[in-house]
Amino acid sequence: MLFELKKVSKRFPGVEALSDVDFDLRAGEVHVLFGENGAGKSTLISLISGAEKATSGGMFLRGDSVELGSVHEARQQGINAVFQEFSLVPQLTVEENLFLGSEVTKGSFLDKAEIHRRSVRLLEKLSFPIPLSKRVAYLSRAEQQMVEIAKAFRTEPSILIFDEPTASLTERETDRLFALIGQAKKACVGIIYITHRMGEVRRIGDRITVLRDGRKIATLDAAACSDERLIELMTGRKITQVFPRIKFNPGALFLETRHLTLSSGAARGISLSVRAGEIVGIAGLVGSGKSDTARACFGLEKISSGAVLFLDEDVTGFSPRAMLDRGMFYVPPDRRSEGLMLMRGARENIALPSLSQPCFSGNLFLNRRGETAITRRLAERVDLRPFNLDRELLHYSGGNQQKVMIAKALARDVKLFIFDEPTIGVDVGTRAAIYGFIRDLCEAGAGILLISSDLPEILHLTARVYVMYRGELRAELEGGDIRHDVVLSYFFERDAA
Repeated sequence: MLFELKKVSKRFPGVEALSDVDFDLRAGEVHVLFGENGAGKSTLISLISGAEKATSGGMFLRGDSVELGSVHEARQQGINAVFQEFSLVPQLTVEENLFLGSEVTKGSFLDKAEIHRRSVRLLEKLSFPIPLSKRVAYLSRAEQQMVEIAKAFRTEPSILIFDEPTASLTERETDRLFALIGQAKKACVGIIYITHRMGEVRRIGDRITVLRDGRKIATLDAAACSDERLIELMTGRKITQVFPRIKFNPGALFLETRHLTLSSGAARGISLSVRAGEIVGIAGLVGSGKSDTARACFGLEKISSGAVLFLDEDVTGFSPRAMLDRGMFYVPPDRRSEGLMLMRGARENIALPSLSQPCFSGNLFLNRRGETAITRRLAERVDLRPFNLDRELLHYSGGNQQKVMIAKALARDVKLFIFDEPTIGVDVGTRAAIYGFIRDLCEAGAGILLISSDLPEILHLTARVYVMYRGELRAELEGGDIRHDVVLSYFFERDAA
């Protein structure tokens, strides 16, 4: 046995995150941790990676008792972790981040030439197309994820921990990561893998440990356990259908772009449309321009030419506030940096984009009674857990933070919703609930623009799909043409040419 936890508990003020959990990891296996947001998965890997200390219980590495006082100590023992929340320094370059804490020196000075050479070799080995001299702050979320993964493979670890590593990656980058994991398994590296995607469990998992409410429910052979059984163990209830049936009823034209080109060059000549009562998807690889196009519609990206029309009005270059006031709402993919104020509670976060509305404020002062009533109703609607409107969102799981993001969008009258990667880092139960919200909004007559790197979302939720490739529209698909093989063929068409 490579690694074991015996009767491990972890208590934080007011909550027991883990209770008497047993866990073991064998050399050369992928052991999947599966559970709802808040089940204790992230706490468990924080203990194994040295980021947290257990309140009680024992930890054993190759049969010997071990105590890890820090992430640095864990790395010295060969334990490397890729956390869902990045540990990168935005002001430093890619290569500086890759060797942060393990700098190569020549005498008393940094050996920048050697750091560069090693960085080039590492990224070539991993096939990650990331500019080494670029500051991390200017990378996309997917590129930042690649840097985090590259850091984990920089040394020769005995244990690798991955926390939702493919949340921002497309299938191509995911395929490359899984190939690297396969190589690590052959080298007898033990791998702990957290995911909410059932397909990934089947594809790379050897064993699965299910956690619920901080307790171990079961450890199972991945090949012998059905999806339905896994979901039931995870949630304690049956979820018969993750993707809902949606009745599309396309109506008035809400959003239209005409030959839209961005100043950044990320998207060029984009013409698309979204009608009331339909869900339109944009699919594409990382860097295809799909998110940039949606952000431009909401006023977050500068437009060099072309036009954006919303509700028959030319809104090209309008600010996000102007778009919000006209009935468009954008839900960003990065809830921590763009979507939420983590040091504030759910009440303030839900109300923030709607404070100018009469139900939230009077002429001079906030309507606290109205604000509390509305935010309470919305928090109940999205099933916020624990239900505490003033608890800092920093202390909520990723899935519950995402529920607050959805509640923000429901707090005002919105004609068109733009959901940009709406299920990043959320469990199957929360994912199904978010899909239910999207269905209800669509069937109530809203227009939905869905940007997603999770291809099953595109395939199961949309009435029409635009596929982008390197800043250009390659196809518009609908009906029976929205198939896995067809969509992917446009992802890679130029590479194959």
